[in-house]
Amino acid sequence: MDTTYRNRAEAGTVLADRLDSLAGRSDVTVLGLVRGGVPVAAAVADRLGAPLDVLVVRKLGLPAVPELAFGAVGPGGLRVLNEEIADRLDPDEVDEVVRAETVELERRERRYREGRPPLRLDGRIGVIVDDGLATGATARAAVGVARQLGARRVVVAVPVGAPEAYALLSQTADEVVCPQRPADFGAVSRFYEDFHEVSDAEVVAALTGSG
Repeated sequence: MDTTYRNRAEAGTVLADRLDSLAGRSDVTVLGLVRGGVPVAAAVADRLGAPLDVLVVRKLGLPAVPELAFGAVGPGGLRVLNEEIADRLDPDEVDEVVRAETVELERRERRYREGRPPLRLDGRIGVIVDDGLATGATARAAVGVARQLGARRVVVAVPVGAPEAYALLSQTADEVVCPQRPADFGAVSRFYEDFHEVSDAEVVAALTGSG
């Protein structure tokens, strides 16, 4: 029977039990995907005794079909492209999408990283955490960004996900931890009693330990 989590914090606690092999290690950084993944990641980081950070990734959607991604942008101007798709697009269209998403990424970086150094993952194990996997597009993009930031190993951890997304992500990440992969997935929100939209203030509170 599928499990319904009370909220994202409870989901993170359950998820942390599946990551106990990483507990107490000095080379682990837990990365919450903005925004819904951050409360889950905060609970994971607390249980593992690992530092919590935030990974801001913006998908680059096709101009005509924004939900389909041809790549992503990450911190510090990092760009990860699916060349097979991007090469078929007009370069001006690509540049326009990149510009728009970079503006939003930089806004979020300023908001979340105020007083914090730029994210560095050199030689570390990056544990990318989200509240669920629907298509997995953002998580796949995040894996590429984490590798470009220097991570030597990338683990993706989510409380629930669609089987198809899990399979695709398993080809990209070094490890995918996903306790629930129901065949009739539907939507991430089905598996939470409280699935409110996470605010910028909640993200900042989790990162500063004031939440």
